[in-house]
Amino acid sequence: MVSVSQEQSWLEGALAPLRSLRAAVLGDFCLDSYWQLDTGEAEYSVETGLPVRRVRSQRYSLGGAGNVVANLIDLGVGRVQAIGVVGRDLFGLEMLRLLEERGAEIRGKMVIDEHWQTMVYAKPCREDEEESRIDFGAFNVLTEKTIDGLILALTQAAAENEVVVLNQQIPRGVSSLTVIERINQVIAKHSETHFVVDARHRPDLYRGAVLKLNSQEAARFLSEPIEDSVSTEKAKEFARRIAHKTGKAAFLTRGEHGILVADGERVDEIPGIQIIEKTDPVGAGDTVVAVIAAVLGSGQDASTAARLANIAASITVRKLQTTGTATPAEIFAVGPEPDYIYEPELAESPRLARYIAGTEIEVIGDLPTDLQIEHCIFDHDGTLSTLREGWEKIMEPMMVQAVLGPRYETADTALFSRVTKEVRSFIDRTTGIQTLVQMKGLAELVRQSGFVERSQILDEHGYKHIFNRDLLKMIGRRMEKLESGELDPADFQMKNAMLLLQELHRRGIKLYLASGTDVADVIAEATAMGYADLFEGRIFGAVGDINVEAKKVVLDRIIQEHGLAGHQFATFGDGPVEMRETRKCGGFSIGIASDEVRRFGWNMAKRARLVRAGAKLIVPDFSQLPALLEAMRLA
Repeated sequence: MVSVSQEQSWLEGALAPLRSLRAAVLGDFCLDSYWQLDTGEAEYSVETGLPVRRVRSQRYSLGGAGNVVANLIDLGVGRVQAIGVVGRDLFGLEMLRLLEERGAEIRGKMVIDEHWQTMVYAKPCREDEEESRIDFGAFNVLTEKTIDGLILALTQAAAENEVVVLNQQIPRGVSSLTVIERINQVIAKHSETHFVVDARHRPDLYRGAVLKLNSQEAARFLSEPIEDSVSTEKAKEFARRIAHKTGKAAFLTRGEHGILVADGERVDEIPGIQIIEKTDPVGAGDTVVAVIAAVLGSGQDASTAARLANIAASITVRKLQTTGTATPAEIFAVGPEPDYIYEPELAESPRLARYIAGTEIEVIGDLPTDLQIEHCIFDHDGTLSTLREGWEKIMEPMMVQAVLGPRYETADTALFSRVTKEVRSFIDRTTGIQTLVQMKGLAELVRQSGFVERSQILDEHGYKHIFNRDLLKMIGRRMEKLESGELDPADFQMKNAMLLLQELHRRGIKLYLASGTDVADVIAEATAMGYADLFEGRIFGAVGDINVEAKKVVLDRIIQEHGLAGHQFATFGDGPVEMRETRKCGGFSIGIASDEVRRFGWNMAKRARLVRAGAKLIVPDFSQLPALLEAMRLA
């Protein structure tokens, strides 16, 4: 098990050298323009009779090579030079202003060409929906004078900097066939300088540089068929072949599935990172290539570059309607060991599952042989208890109403359906975390949607109060039936849950109950279910502080108090939080993928979440108790 201090050191070690790094970027400098359209009463042109599209606000940010520059600067790189072309137009002036404002060196490096149309991606937006883009600069032609100016600036940059990023964004940009050939001559003369290429259309023409490609670009580079989805094994093969062909490290980005990096025959897989917020992938590739270049340029290895780039990209995709960057402070906030997504292909394909012979116990990877379980941590809702089964049916309409606000009663079918789909997706991504964290996410959804006046948006505590009010009515009715004897605790327990707890307790294993529900409610419900005494006071829940995750607190506490190694404790749960936290601590994670209505049998949606969260064993319930205990080395 890797300690937090050891893990933290790799992150600090990766970022610290960047302060003294010198870098340059040659490529297609673009502006990203966001035009927020007015959605009020339509106005029609007197001359044409057509509806007028009125811009309520406009915002400009650096895109393409400009965003690579912005990412390098915000990452903390000591000096960044920008080499490109702008026109003598208003957009060109804005581009230069933004670059200078960032602190990029542009004097003698940014060529101003009166025949060049500054490249712009203009994005009209209606509320949070982006409409069809309007592109400027798609038909530019480089003059010989401009080419000479670019190559002169590149030659100087190659001699002055440790790393140069080569960005090719559009077919008719600065990286024409003639320019690429002259770039290759510069690369050949400066073997001590790192060159990193991010080229959408012509990566195969560059020689002597590190390549950053996505799966489709890699297939095109290798003359392979272009597929919508590329398996992990095939992607690894692509990366290895590209590295062999170029003689340099090759980076393959895979969206939500993370990054592969091949260096020689070795291929490292950096998993994707779980993100519960709404995402916008625009500019994420710029972030990745900037981080890769910075880390390699500072003398570090390709695997460290991929790990850091993966974290940085997970930050920028959360920044909506902007080409974002990632700062060291934001990277440290994510942490050295983020919430990775494991085995995405297995998660989506139950047919690939492996089971212990003669059982329904799914095994992921190899089972550890040194297990000596002394402590077991249990999630509550959906793992042991079904008292709260159906909470999603209460949360969904409550969230939809909160998002739509005054539009709830009048929203048309399309809008209502869109918001409902967004809410369901959010609930699915956040199942298992604290209710308070979910409600903080809801407040952000309400803010982004724009249907509710800012002054009327509640905080996480306000939304939690509304949800709990409705949820506790349902739970109260069930508790009344327990107290009256109309129903038995077994009617709300996962199959064989009580038998498992009793057996573990009999063996002297210390039991812990950890839930995202308020701690007082967890104690009351565990007592009503008849197993609270088996935990001997070790029951934990939410305490009204969004920064205190009960499941993480329990894990940290038992590890520190008892000096445990990972093979000495196991965690049972049906949510991703407890699986990921256990994996980070090196413990044995057992996922419960139960149908909560029947209280036994598979819920395949849960199974998929548990696989992605890093569970080592997954069971539909506790019906095969002897086999489960044997898998835990307790038989």
